[in-house]
Amino acid sequence: MRSFVFRITSMASNAAHHATGWAAGLIAATVVAQASHTSLEHLGSILAFCAAVAGSTAPDWMEVAWWTRARRLWITHRTATHWGIGWLAALVLSYEALGHAHLWAPLLFGFACGGLMHLLADWPNPLGVPWIWGRHSLNLWKSGHCDLIVVILAWAAACWLVRPLWAATATRLVGWFAHVAR
Repeated sequence: MRSFVFRITSMASNAAHHATGWAAGLIAATVVAQASHTSLEHLGSILAFCAAVAGSTAPDWMEVAWWTRARRLWITHRTATHWGIGWLAALVLSYEALGHAHLWAPLLFGFACGGLMHLLADWPNPLGVPWIWGRHSLNLWKSGHCDLIVVILAWAAACWLVRPLWAATATRLVGWFAHVAR
C-alpha cells in the first residue's frame, strides 16, 4: 500500500496535465451539450471532450519544433503558447459559435478549455504563467511536487460544473421510468 501512495503523490507534471485534461474534457463536453441546440449536440460533445484532452498538453507540445530532427523548442518555454489572453480569446470566440452548428466550434472550445486547464495547473509553480503580459506565479510549490492537489481541484471543479447536466438527465430518466411503469 505504501508504494501505491508514493506513486500517486510523486506524479510527474505531464501525467498531471493529462489527468486534468480529462477533467477539462468533461467540462467542455458538458458546456457544449448545454450550449448547442443543434442536431450535432452529441457529436459536438464528443469532439469537445477529445479536443480538451489534446489541448491539456498543447501549451507544451506546441513549443517543440517538429520540423527539425533535434525536436528542440522553437520558442522559450511558457511564453507565447502559455499566454492566457490567447487561450481565453479562443474559448470565448468558440463559445459564441457553439449555437450555430459550426463543427469547428466544439473542437476549438474543447481545445481552449484544455489549454486553460494546463495554464491553471502551471500557475502555482515558481515559473508562473504569462496571463496578460508578464509572468505571474502563485509560487506555492515546484513543478511536480503537489500535482495530486491540482488534479483533485480540477476534478472537483469538473464535478461541480457538470452537476446541473447530471441533475437534468436524472430528472428526465426518473420521469421516463415513471411513464414506463404506468
